[in-house]
Amino acid sequence: MTLMTAVRAHRGEEKLRLERIPVPEPGPGDVLVQVAAAGLAPSMMKLLARGAFTHLPTTPGHEIAGTVVAVGEGAAASLTRRRVRVPPMLSCRSCVYCRTDREQMCAETAMIGHAAFGTGPLRLYAEYHDGGLAEFVRVPQWLIDPLPDAVSFEGGAKVHDLANAGRALKCAALPLGGTLVVTAATGTMGVSTVKLARFFGAARLVRVGRSAGRLADVRALAGPLPADTIALGELGEDWETTGALTRRLHELVPRGADAAVDFLPGGAGTGQTAAALATGGTLVHMGGSHAPFPFPMREVMHACWRFIGTRACTRVDTAAVLDLLGSGALRADELITHRFPLAEVNEAVRLMLGRDEPMWMGVVTP
Repeated sequence: MTLMTAVRAHRGEEKLRLERIPVPEPGPGDVLVQVAAAGLAPSMMKLLARGAFTHLPTTPGHEIAGTVVAVGEGAAASLTRRRVRVPPMLSCRSCVYCRTDREQMCAETAMIGHAAFGTGPLRLYAEYHDGGLAEFVRVPQWLIDPLPDAVSFEGGAKVHDLANAGRALKCAALPLGGTLVVTAATGTMGVSTVKLARFFGAARLVRVGRSAGRLADVRALAGPLPADTIALGELGEDWETTGALTRRLHELVPRGADAAVDFLPGGAGTGQTAAALATGGTLVHMGGSHAPFPFPMREVMHACWRFIGTRACTRVDTAAVLDLLGSGALRADELITHRFPLAEVNEAVRLMLGRDEPMWMGVVTP
């Protein structure tokens, strides 16, 4: 039996273990990928603590890129030695959601190396729950994307985050030449959105973040777009109760923003950002906030606002990002600020969750 090194999550344990386990055998229709890079995401540990990883022990890691090294019966032998990324989203592929570019809403929705989200029996997740924080991962043949030559393994591993941002921007439906507000603009999703905004019609950005220093680090990512910044730490300690964020947004964009993509995980920032929308503006939320929304529906009606909740991305979204990366129009590697060997995964998680230092994107290289 051939063994490999893998990161393993166990029930009731806050820390991940590094273990030697058997290399998975590709079954019918499967491929075996030798992992070259796997992404890190803060949601991994939060969902693990909430019990959303329903098959334990398991190998986490839903952002995966590597090389196909073996195929199972019925899988295309020509895939061997292909550079690929693994889209993590498992779904039935036949329901109304899957047929209309909304597979993250499928009842069978779950992610390889991540959590179960659907309400169905989740049979695919039972079979393919082990992820990419390991030397090898087994996935179904239909769940791989060829990696363009111009895209590194590290960049390929982080396509999922970029495509999540692309999904939010697509939902925002910015008018051409519109002004876009991005909250939590110094986090992984924020920098991804800033990086992609110009491809979705934005002509001006307003980036909202915790500190002026971290916002300054993001300045170059906007490319040619004019970009203003709002540091929450400079609005005063009582900004959440005084509406200071709304006032500052109106100072910068008197007619109101055409759209906002909001990644704030809580607090009054989401509502205050929405209050600064133009008539007919859209707020897209992907932050998982528990804060109640502060508007009566009559106000929403009169302003013709649209509020959209969305999560994850689809194969259409990832294909669009891969096209941009493959053409050279978009560069992702500059977003990767931290790289870790597999043996340092717990230190990587500590840094990712502690936010002691800026981490836009982190990857692990087995």
